[in-house]
Amino acid sequence: MDQIFILQNKIQEYEWGSHSAIAKLLGLTQPSVKPQAELWLGAHPRAPSQIFYNGKWVSLKEVIEKYPVQILGEKIYEKYGCRLPFLLKVLAAAKPLSIQAHPNQSQALEGFQKENKLKIPLSAFNRNYKDDNHKPECICALTPFWALNGFRKISDIVLLMEKVCPLGLTDILQAFKANQRSAGLKTFFKALMLLNQADRQKLIPQIIQNANGLAENENVFSWMIKLNKQYPNDIGVLSPILLNLVCLKPGQAMFLPAGELHAYLDGLGIELMANSDNVLRGGLTPKHVDIPELMKVLNFSERKIEILTPLLVKTGESVYLTKADEFELLVINLKKGQIFEESGRKGVEILLCVQGEAIIGKQEKMLPVSKGASFLIPSSVVSYKIKALKNTIFYKAKSRNQDISSPKRNKSTPCLSVG
Repeated sequence: MDQIFILQNKIQEYEWGSHSAIAKLLGLTQPSVKPQAELWLGAHPRAPSQIFYNGKWVSLKEVIEKYPVQILGEKIYEKYGCRLPFLLKVLAAAKPLSIQAHPNQSQALEGFQKENKLKIPLSAFNRNYKDDNHKPECICALTPFWALNGFRKISDIVLLMEKVCPLGLTDILQAFKANQRSAGLKTFFKALMLLNQADRQKLIPQIIQNANGLAENENVFSWMIKLNKQYPNDIGVLSPILLNLVCLKPGQAMFLPAGELHAYLDGLGIELMANSDNVLRGGLTPKHVDIPELMKVLNFSERKIEILTPLLVKTGESVYLTKADEFELLVINLKKGQIFEESGRKGVEILLCVQGEAIIGKQEKMLPVSKGASFLIPSSVVSYKIKALKNTIFYKAKSRNQDISSPKRNKSTPCLSVG
């Protein structure tokens, strides 16, 4: 196991994906026949990566189960067993994703065990919990990346709602105005989510008509119109009013803990998360929506969005600091001819090249790197180096070692204003 492995990864074809973004990154024929939404790099049971080992391509999950300490490292194995603690993805949103949230650890375990006892198949349409793990995540933009993240300031929600509110929602809005706290937001949100189909078909066209007159000057209302075109009469079209609207610039990132309602709207990004596929949806999707279960996990506190920019660790490498226990996201940015060296390693890493050409490995064996190439670096590989043949950028996902110090967060990191 004392070697660097090339990865082969699985592409997830969802309706909201792009026909060109992932294909272009990987150097594949484009446009693709089906929309390509996500590239998974890791060992999740649903779509594990493959490595070339003993003369054949084998599942990374199976190799980890056979050699857990050599690949994960002793500390990671002691904490997580034979499970790779993170999942790295390339996410290509050509259309908005569903409004969703993820459970915390105890909620995930409880929900997974409950659905198992009910004998709901893992592949069933109405299955909420695909595993027993939580799913904190970090999204980093490769292109301008639009997203919704967490409930915005309650007073702003009220002001925006008043601009588009039809008569049929006046009563619940007035009740919300009289109780502008988390409990009032929860009651208001639940009332919106549980509107029957007849009321939605009557009220949403009125809301969109009101938004049309405001869309030219405010992104909130223009996004409502875009969402309504994709998902007509879906109550999720109100989400830009309820949630913080964010546009990340390339290289910027943000962290999403459990319980935060969010949706990715448009763009290409690197997504790093705990190794889970648990999603509870609230709208903007043809997939299963379970409002009661979603309500159990949601955080109804106002959320101020912190934009993460990479902090320098050492020459050529920077880190996005998050509160995740399972992972760290780093970026290696090298100029042509520059050499990056890593030594005294602990833990497992996955590297993805998003730009340039290089060679990677140890002195006696260097592997060629081109755009779209990805690699597993087991914990047993104590050191390695990268030499850039052109200006080259890697994104690195690594297991977080609690005994290794990280740069202190700059408390002056700017936060986004409400969009």
